[in-house]
Amino acid sequence: MTRPLRARIDLQALAHNFSVARNAAPNSRIMAVIKANAYGHGAVPVSRALAGADAYAVASVEEAMQLREAGIRQDIVLLEGVFEPAELELAVTHQLQLVIHTPEQVHWLETFRSDASLRLWLKLNTGMNRLGFSPREALPVWQRLQRLSYVKSAGLRWMSHLACADEYDNPATSRQLHSFVETLQFADSLQGARAERSLANSAALLTRPDTHFDWVRPGIMLYGASPMTPGYQAGFDLRPVMTLESRLIAVHELQKGDAIGYGQTWTCPEPMPVGVVAIGYGDGYPRHAPSGTPVLVNGTTAPLVGRVSMDMLCVDLRNQPQAKSGDPVILWGEGLPVERIAEQAGSISYELLCGVSARVPRFYRSGPGRPV
Repeated sequence: MTRPLRARIDLQALAHNFSVARNAAPNSRIMAVIKANAYGHGAVPVSRALAGADAYAVASVEEAMQLREAGIRQDIVLLEGVFEPAELELAVTHQLQLVIHTPEQVHWLETFRSDASLRLWLKLNTGMNRLGFSPREALPVWQRLQRLSYVKSAGLRWMSHLACADEYDNPATSRQLHSFVETLQFADSLQGARAERSLANSAALLTRPDTHFDWVRPGIMLYGASPMTPGYQAGFDLRPVMTLESRLIAVHELQKGDAIGYGQTWTCPEPMPVGVVAIGYGDGYPRHAPSGTPVLVNGTTAPLVGRVSMDMLCVDLRNQPQAKSGDPVILWGEGLPVERIAEQAGSISYELLCGVSARVPRFYRSGPGRPV
């Protein structure tokens, strides 16, 4: 019998969440963000299920090549561009679009020679202060890139990234939007033409229509997690794509004063049943999740007790004394939002989803599930 842990991936829920993005931004094209192995969901099956996307966004050439080798032909954007000049040839050969954000990348492009064409996105730093050129720097760079013979006609586009869109009332979003619009209006007036542009991430896509422009870039919302900070109430109608599930592999009747797990950090307050679940931090469940973090046993909430081990964790079964070895357990997903676990663990849903390890088998369901 194999270990009972698995991540069940609901491709119908993925398609539903994509439709939520499409309906929220009907006049924009969609660049689906599938970097980091599609946030832990599997980049190749997710990209196939999102065939209606206008482009995919990944972090590196390696991630893009995984898609190309699987036969994915849609446009692919490298959100961090290339990391060395040798990657430019791969970008041309495999028709990868590049985000340009450093002077070094501009220099590499100016010394590169090709008979093929390349599409570029210029990254504008509007206040995130992570990647990109300041508004003052960006216009001269834009003009330099326009002179490249292998850049497609209308092949230059603008991009920026929002720092605080997940905080609905944070004024930083409006400041960034103003910087983006003001810079691009000036650029358009100099060039006599309007270039395509992209600003909205998941949070802005759902809450700030004024940021949609030509392209939106949904990421976490595609996987069914809210892009907003805890406490923001909105009916986005997102459905969880990943359900992380396992089973009880042991149930013990313990006595008052018995301590649980490494460090004996939790002690039974009375005689009680404690269940052992086949999952731990070696599988990507957060080790720092505190006692009281909820899991679902037989569809009913049961709190985690004691420290999470590498392969196991323990749960309080006092509210379901009939539970037995083999009973189903859900760690997050259907009936238990991953955001709730992340908040308990002092983390975010992105980290938990991306952190599900390779030893956890993924089962994909659009109809009957199958392992991948």
